[in-house]
Amino acid sequence: MYQDGLWVFGYGSLIWNPGFEFAQKHLAELRGFRRDFCMWSVHYRGTALSPGLVLALDAAAGESCHGVAYYIDETNAAAAHEYLRARELVSAAYVEGFQEVVLKNGDIVRAVCYIVDRDHGQYAGGLSPERQAEVIASAKGSAGPNHEYLQNTATHLAELGIADSHMDALYEMVCHKRNG
Repeated sequence: MYQDGLWVFGYGSLIWNPGFEFAQKHLAELRGFRRDFCMWSVHYRGTALSPGLVLALDAAAGESCHGVAYYIDETNAAAAHEYLRARELVSAAYVEGFQEVVLKNGDIVRAVCYIVDRDHGQYAGGLSPERQAEVIASAKGSAGPNHEYLQNTATHLAELGIADSHMDALYEMVCHKRNG
């Protein structure tokens, strides 16, 4: 199954914490989806009683998400895929699928993507930026405070030269709420 290796698209925590060995890393674009804080986190960045918010790919005609495509060689692909499934499918709020991703050099690859299931109870689409900031500023889960997740993502997107005005504005709102 992995004789040609495996491509994986990262748009949030996979950018700054992939957790697997990879042979190549490229800036990439996934068309028809947007990066959004549209998933309640009841494990990593919140709890069942006080959920946080994490990023998910949400279908959006005419939009695109810029992130990172990782190529994992055939030697490491099965282990990486198993790791990703354990990490990303912990509550079945994501649907795993393969999507065409455009690398910065123009090449098109089919990459594993984790897309939010809008019918799942953890789907939080449509929250205002103010409500997102309120949740992110205060939530905490087994992987740490929700605001650190936002900070790490915003910082690493900026370091890669990936502009995301929503992420930047949300980060400023969360900092303001946390610093009073």
